[in-house]
Amino acid sequence: MGRFVAALVFTVCWTSVARAQQPFYTDDADVTARGKVHVEVFDEYDWLPTSQMPHLQQNTFNMKVNYGLGNGLELDLDGPVITIVNDPSVVPQRPVGFGDLNFGLKYNFHEEQEGSSIPAFTIVSYIELPTGEVSTGLGSGLVDVWVYGAMQKTLPRDFVVHLNGGYLFHGNTSTGTVGITTARGHVATMGGSLVRKMNETITLGLDVTGAVTRNAALEREQFQVMFGGNYEIAKNLSLDAGVIAGHYTASPTFGLQIGFSWDVP
Repeated sequence: MGRFVAALVFTVCWTSVARAQQPFYTDDADVTARGKVHVEVFDEYDWLPTSQMPHLQQNTFNMKVNYGLGNGLELDLDGPVITIVNDPSVVPQRPVGFGDLNFGLKYNFHEEQEGSSIPAFTIVSYIELPTGEVSTGLGSGLVDVWVYGAMQKTLPRDFVVHLNGGYLFHGNTSTGTVGITTARGHVATMGGSLVRKMNETITLGLDVTGAVTRNAALEREQFQVMFGGNYEIAKNLSLDAGVIAGHYTASPTFGLQIGFSWDVP
């Protein structure tokens, strides 16, 4: 595990054209070009609803690496380091450690063409392995299997809309204490974002994501809204930030996210 973290840090330090996906949770339809690496690093601090007691807050530091295979294919790997702040009555009060590790495959089977009304379409599949510690809430203890589709369409006045819809066949949507933890598969997921390039360096947008189980009366729902964007620090580097507001037990009441995005050959 130490070598894995060191490799990720090395990749981040040597990365050099940033995309506008982060900080939004709704995925875009773009894939990394053949032979190139795209890296996203972010830190998110969430204040949890009172229904999550004895859990009070959660900090998630996440590193994601995408590698372009060509022919519309992309490999994804990401893993979080999670800190949970609990009520003083809980031991340990601040568990810290690795969360569950994600492996993904993304396939863009239709690119958006200039002058065409047909959007870009991509299909994505993820498998999440239970590498986090279950007893402290850092991991789910489940293997997650998730498939979703992503649509992307460029609109007039530099607006771009993204829509996601998917189904989690096995596992749950949790990252630490955030997300639906009571489900064992059969979770519908959805998301949408509208972003606009304000000028040469700033992109702003609104993102809405959610998830629901088959029986919402027994299982927990998830719904959150993010306002955020990107600031292009240099040609190949962007600063990404967002403010989150959530509803239902499975979402944070309030959250802040900040990170960086890079692309490398």
